[in-house]
Amino acid sequence: MGQAAYLSQHHIIESDYRIGFYVSVPEKLRWPVLVIAILAAVVGSQAIITGTFSIIKQCSSLGCFPRVKIIHTSSKIHGQIYIPEINWLLMVLCLAVTVGFRDTRRMGNASGLAVITVMLVTTCLMSLVIVLCWQKSVFLAIGFVFFFGTIEALYFTASLTKFLEGAWVPIALAFIFLIIMCVWHYGTLKKYEFDVQNKVSINWLLSLGPSLGIVRVRGIGLVHTELVSGIPAIFSHFVTNLPAFHQVLVFLCIKSVPVPHVKPEERFLIGHIGPREYRLYRCIVRYGYRDVHKDDMEFEKDLVCSIAEFIQSESVAPGSVNEDLVKDDDKMTVVGTCSSHTEGVQMREDDADKIEAAGPSELKEIWSPPPVIKLRKRVRFIVPKSPEIDTGAREELQELMEAREAGIAYILGHSYVKAKQGSSLIKKLVINYGYEFLRRNSRLSTYALSVPHASTLEVGMIYHV
Repeated sequence: MGQAAYLSQHHIIESDYRIGFYVSVPEKLRWPVLVIAILAAVVGSQAIITGTFSIIKQCSSLGCFPRVKIIHTSSKIHGQIYIPEINWLLMVLCLAVTVGFRDTRRMGNASGLAVITVMLVTTCLMSLVIVLCWQKSVFLAIGFVFFFGTIEALYFTASLTKFLEGAWVPIALAFIFLIIMCVWHYGTLKKYEFDVQNKVSINWLLSLGPSLGIVRVRGIGLVHTELVSGIPAIFSHFVTNLPAFHQVLVFLCIKSVPVPHVKPEERFLIGHIGPREYRLYRCIVRYGYRDVHKDDMEFEKDLVCSIAEFIQSESVAPGSVNEDLVKDDDKMTVVGTCSSHTEGVQMREDDADKIEAAGPSELKEIWSPPPVIKLRKRVRFIVPKSPEIDTGAREELQELMEAREAGIAYILGHSYVKAKQGSSLIKKLVINYGYEFLRRNSRLSTYALSVPHASTLEVGMIYHV
């Protein structure tokens, strides 16, 4: 307002193009105003950075932006996050705009168009909030948009007159990010549709028999999948291309939930896939955004122990009340880590040459048979004497112990999305080049980064979408 008052009195000047904000400030107040302006710029930049982090996180959660590293800096405030890649990108863009323009007038034009566009979009979205969230009249929303939108539209059209004088920068950046988001979302959607349409049915699995039509070798195979129900298509790819597979198969799904911490007693969701003799399990592991992922040894121990606890609980109470029904008739039971159920099944791993046969008087030990080949460790489960478990559960625990002694292998499926034959040129460019470039340069999941490389088997599969 002060600048407008100054211009109303000094509008007849030959060098009027030099009239700026600081020219209109009285000379005695120029330095204090400069300090206030710098502080205001700091506050505004922090708001932009924080808002950018929040929007990128939400877009990534919705599958509209490539995966980035998200660091939660607070255990109490969910939205307090830091994204290193975006922080560096903002710095590079700021330097590029400053060095490229070298003129505060052009930078002001770019900033003005960006700010008024945000205000105009916010007004339009606010009308949806009035109708959909507040359940108010449509006429009230129209009146709101008409009143505020008219004022903002005047400023918006005024900013568009400066399009060639720097205001094109926010439009160009918005267009680039829009293309990235559309390409990533389209590719992710097509990949998920392929996974859902080609997942293996339970009937197909039952037709193979307990051996799954292949040789079952000792050990535990952890098949990582993003599906929380059904059997992923990558498993049928394994069955048809590998001559043998592990005697115990666990379809492992790692999920991050929007809470700071998940209680240890609610960490795992475990269920059978098919009949018990198939030795197929589904395990959903839930982590909060502030939970620290354990190393592979602790994770393996907790996983095997939770499966043993699930086997024991299924034997004692098949109709437990804390079972959640999931699709495909899989019954998922909430099971905690070893430390959370001290009165349940406990697992001990001893050196093969330092085994003591004695055990606690109130507990009953289940030992694995002596191995033909000397192993580094022997595994035993310590189960409560009461309640008694049936013979089938005991055999299942025995086989789980033998598999644990033989070792655990992590099977990671790498999918390569390709446009199928007959697709349009635009779809081929988007899928084969755009989405593939973003996939190769985006961050892998946390689980994929933490698995031991010596025990990892990576199998590639091409998705024709």
